[in-house]
Amino acid sequence: MTTIRQHAEEYLAMRRRLGFKLTTFGEKLMSFVGYLERSGATTVTTQAALDWATSTPRSTDQVHWSRRLMVVRIFARHLQALEPATEIPPDDALPHHYRRITPHLLTPAELDRLLDAADLLAPTFRARTWRTLISLLSVTGLRTSEACGLNRADVDLREGVLTVRDTKFGKSRQIPVHATTTTALGKYARDRDRQHPVPSTPAFFVSIRGTRLDAHNLPRTFARLVAGAGVTSGEDKRRPRLHDLRHSFATATLLTWYNDGVDVQAKLPLLTTYLGHADPKSTYWYLSGSPELLALAAARLETSFGGRP
Repeated sequence: MTTIRQHAEEYLAMRRRLGFKLTTFGEKLMSFVGYLERSGATTVTTQAALDWATSTPRSTDQVHWSRRLMVVRIFARHLQALEPATEIPPDDALPHHYRRITPHLLTPAELDRLLDAADLLAPTFRARTWRTLISLLSVTGLRTSEACGLNRADVDLREGVLTVRDTKFGKSRQIPVHATTTTALGKYARDRDRQHPVPSTPAFFVSIRGTRLDAHNLPRTFARLVAGAGVTSGEDKRRPRLHDLRHSFATATLLTWYNDGVDVQAKLPLLTTYLGHADPKSTYWYLSGSPELLALAAARLETSFGGRP
């Protein structure tokens, strides 16, 4: 008889072969399996799923509970085909809220101040690394992990193309960049090679020790740069993050398209592919992050229905 643990492990392995990383999902699912094992349960039930989802002593956030329950619901749909006694928790078992953090859209002036703050970092090579990294994120919309994951062979300075491998959804894509960007990347590469003439890693961006930049260690330094640059967020908004450079790039691209009269609906799939989104829904979300974008989209919609812009 196949146990729930075996079913869960096989399910995760199957989805990972399809390209899903499932890091957080996998951790949550195996936590639920462990909960069932400790309670002696041999079947997935709605009550067990609810009990596990809400058993978070350090958090009473219903959004958090709902997301935990969603993990069980997705797995239960798969498992029920194999184990008919499996119960699938109903959609309304917990209040379901989808909450996405409103990004801080960096203005050109704020970005300039961030770069100036980066220039003050010591030693000099660290300052150059941060200036180049922030600049690249702001003009390409790369995820921080994708920039840190770039290898030297992935940065084609002659053709002006970056190859982003093993992205969030297990796919690779190529990112064309402007000539000014390749010039800046080339300058950094020469500085890096002078600093570390015998490389210990194939990484394009390296630390002062010559190791690959770790995306998990960057937020603390970025917070210092934000404070030093005097970049502040409004009330009830979180402090600007490195990921907001990606939001700012996407929003600025959409604004330019709207202002230029471009058919945004037709071009949106291009931005979706460029950003490495799984589907256009994630790209559409950027419309809600900027009041100016919302106004332009509303005006375009009104015009398309015969109203006056």
